[in-house]
Amino acid sequence: MKNCFRILLLLLPLGVVAQNETRVDGVAAVVGRNIIKHSDIDRAYAQVRIKQGVSNEMANRCSILENLILTQLLVHKGEVDSVEVTDEEVDQYAEYYLKNDLRQHGSREALREATGFAYDELKEQYQRMIRTMLLSRRVEAKLTEEVSVTPREVNDFFASLPPDSVPLVPERYEFSEIEMQPVVSEAERDRVRLQLAELRERIIKGEKFAMLATLYSQDPASAKKGGELGFFSRGDMVSEFESAAFALKPGEVSPIIETQYGFHILQLIERRGNTVNVRHILLTPKVSPDDLLRVRMQLDSIADEIRAGHITFEEAALKYSTAANAKQGGTAINAADGTPRFDKAAIDEHYYTVGITGMKEGQVSNATAMQTSDNHEAYRIVRLNKKRLAHRANLTDDYDQIHNAALAAAKQKKLRQWAKRQMAITYVRLSEEYEECVFQNLK
Repeated sequence: MKNCFRILLLLLPLGVVAQNETRVDGVAAVVGRNIIKHSDIDRAYAQVRIKQGVSNEMANRCSILENLILTQLLVHKGEVDSVEVTDEEVDQYAEYYLKNDLRQHGSREALREATGFAYDELKEQYQRMIRTMLLSRRVEAKLTEEVSVTPREVNDFFASLPPDSVPLVPERYEFSEIEMQPVVSEAERDRVRLQLAELRERIIKGEKFAMLATLYSQDPASAKKGGELGFFSRGDMVSEFESAAFALKPGEVSPIIETQYGFHILQLIERRGNTVNVRHILLTPKVSPDDLLRVRMQLDSIADEIRAGHITFEEAALKYSTAANAKQGGTAINAADGTPRFDKAAIDEHYYTVGITGMKEGQVSNATAMQTSDNHEAYRIVRLNKKRLAHRANLTDDYDQIHNAALAAAKQKKLRQWAKRQMAITYVRLSEEYEECVFQNLK
C-alpha cells in the first residue's frame, strides 16, 4: 500500500489547478461519514500529470482514489476513537502554507487571481486537509506502533527484492568542519548605520521607500519587490525585526534596528488581524579584506597543526570554530535528513569550493571562503572522515537503510490487513465515474 500521506501532500498547495477547473465539484466517494471530493482527486492528479504526463489517466485517478479511501478509513477510526487534533495545530500548519502562498504571489488579491480562491476559502480548504492529514497520521502511528522486524526478517526482506529493485546508494561523504568568522569593525558598523540613517531621512522627507529599497537594500529577494516581504505573523521573523514590525502604524518608518543579518529600517504597509506586511531596507556591514586575510592565515595554521598531530580536529573545532557544531567536534550534519552523510549533489551545491569529492579519507583541506547561513563572509577548513562510492545496497554497509525499508514494509502490510477488515464494516460508496476502478489493496 502506498503511503496515504503522499496523496495528501500532493493536495498542497491547493491553488495550482483550481482556476482552470471546469468540473462542478461533487462527491467522488463516501467513507463512513466523510466524503472525498472530485476536486481532491483532480488536484492530486494534476501533480501526477506534471511528473508522468497524461498517459494512464484513469489508472492514476483510481490509484489516487484508493489512497484517499485508505486515508479516510484512518480518519473514520480516529473520529470513532476520539483521537484529538486541536484547532491550534491545524491553524499553525494552515498559516504556514498560506504565508508561503502570500510570499510567492505578493498579495491576497494576486493569490486569488492565481488560485481562484479568496483567502478565507483557501484557508478553510487547507484546514480541512491538514486536519485529515494529522488525524490519519496519528491513527496510522497507533496501529503500527508495536510493529518491529528481527534481523532474520530484515535478511529475508532484502533477499526477496528482485536484483533490479535493490536500491542504488549514491556516492556519500562524511566530514567535519571548522568555521571562523572575522569580527566586523566598529567603524564599519558606524558607516552602515550612517548610510541607513541618511536613507531613512530621505524617506521621511518624501522619497519613496520602495524605490530606495530597490536601489540600496542588500536583501535581493525583497529588493526587487521594493523591499516588500509579504504578510507574516509573530514567530516568523527574528525577534528584533518582529518587535519593530508589529510596533509600527501604517506608513510609519521604524528607527534603525539590528539583527543577525545586519541593520534595517522598516515601513508598515498593512496590518490584517495578527499579521503584518512590511517593506524593509537591509544593509550588511562588511568585514575588511585585512580581517578576512588574518582569519584565512589563522585557519591555514590550524590545519597545519592538525596535520602535524599537535592538536586533534575535534579539539581545534571546540577551541576555534564559530559554527554551531563546534561542540560536536565540527561534524557536519545534512539538514535534509539529519544524518552526517552527504551525497555528491549536496556537496557540489554547498561545499563546491572545498573540493571534498577529490579528498582522501582523513585529509584536511586548506582554508576556503564561504558564506554563513546569515550571509556573512567567513573561512573554513574541512576534514574528510569517510567516503563511500555509489553502490547497490548491501546488508554489510547499508543495514540501517535496509532495516528501515523492511520496517516500513511490515507497517504497510499491517495497514493493508487492517484496511481490508475495516472495509467490511465501514460504509463505502463510489460515484459512478469510479465504479470500475480495480484497486490494488482494497477489495
